[in-house]
Amino acid sequence: MQLAAELGDLDELRRLAAGGHSAAADELIQLASEQGDFEELRRLSDGGNTTATDELIQLATEHEDLDELRRLAARGSSTAAEQLAELTSH
Repeated sequence: MQLAAELGDLDELRRLAAGGHSAAADELIQLASEQGDFEELRRLSDGGNTTATDELIQLATEHEDLDELRRLAARGSSTAAEQLAELTSH
């Protein structure tokens, strides 16, 4: 798992995470966040991973991605709703 993380092997990390390896899921989230991979974070978030949701909100906020924040707020994320309100109040 560590080698996959060091090499940035997202496919291997996905495979391990899907098999229940929580450390692989954490590494996958970290790499996706570092790479600005909205799609990967969205996939994990939609699968119920709250850490991925938090990272997606942070990334969307940094990029001022209002559509993503709206989508997350509509799914019930109060944090996304708060960030959306803050960004649109300026």
